[in-house]
Amino acid sequence: MNVRSVLYAILIGALMLSLVGCTTVAPAAPAAEAPAGDQAAAPAAEMAGKTFEDLVVGYAQIGAESEWRTANTQSIKAEAERLGVELKFSDAQQKQENQIKAIRSFIAQQVDVIGVSPVVETGWETVFQEAKDAGIPLILVDRRAAVPEELYVTYLGSDFVEEGRRAGQAMADILGGEGKIVELVGTVGSAPANDRYSGFREAITEYPGMEIIASQSGDFTRAKGKEVMEAFLKSYGDEIDALYAHNDDMAIGAIQAIEEYGLKPGEDIKIVSVDAVRGAFEAMIEGKLNCTVECNPLLGPQFFDLALKVVNGEEVAKWVPSEEGVYFPEQAAELLPTRQY
Repeated sequence: MNVRSVLYAILIGALMLSLVGCTTVAPAAPAAEAPAGDQAAAPAAEMAGKTFEDLVVGYAQIGAESEWRTANTQSIKAEAERLGVELKFSDAQQKQENQIKAIRSFIAQQVDVIGVSPVVETGWETVFQEAKDAGIPLILVDRRAAVPEELYVTYLGSDFVEEGRRAGQAMADILGGEGKIVELVGTVGSAPANDRYSGFREAITEYPGMEIIASQSGDFTRAKGKEVMEAFLKSYGDEIDALYAHNDDMAIGAIQAIEEYGLKPGEDIKIVSVDAVRGAFEAMIEGKLNCTVECNPLLGPQFFDLALKVVNGEEVAKWVPSEEGVYFPEQAAELLPTRQY
């Protein structure tokens, strides 16, 4: 082989090695890894869960029977707006059948979670089971329902029995352990009415000189409270030493009846009520109410916090109590400006 042939062979070999090197470097390892990265991202997105802005919540409210309920509704609506929650709200006008219809409507709309303040304790099992069967968690707010615990995820609200006990003890202190009492009961069959009734009696059993001489429902409304107090005064008049009202609105209605009868509320007839709304603080400042036991209506923030946790599968307590106090006239003027309801 001559020199020219040798040089030509070397040139061809170098060219072949160059082509093989390009083929070896070319495989696109990053391109092969990209799909794996996409697949890993999908489960991570799913695990992130819902945010407040993803939530669709149905809320079956009782109505607007009192200052307390109005404040409760405002708290729910304002917090939903603040958080960006889609809220489907129903006012049942104090009728259980309307609340049941609302819950069934929420089920049909496939909301994420349902909140309900049951107007009475009984009669809920069927519709609550329907929500459970549809996979929609249900939260009781403010009032309990007499159903098996597996039909709701949590109860957010007060210890009504303890409120009754506190009212009973306050009444005993105010009366010095002796006196004849009339009682304005809340909506018949409702959890707060049942529990405030029993808690009050539990507290005053230690005081044999205290006697409940009449007890009747004022349905948690101011107008009905006034009407029933008028009947009490007609039947018992000056015998009445004190009034126990299951909410402030009934007490305020009763104050009007007492004044029209010619007696001084807060003096001639001592008055203890429950809720601690602004109207009660105003009545205490005027000397017409002797004590109010708090039942906090501002449950919106706690409710939506629970709703998001429940929808995202987080564990929550079966009962989430609200913090509450007991207030007397000497505190009223200072505290009134701070009251949000």
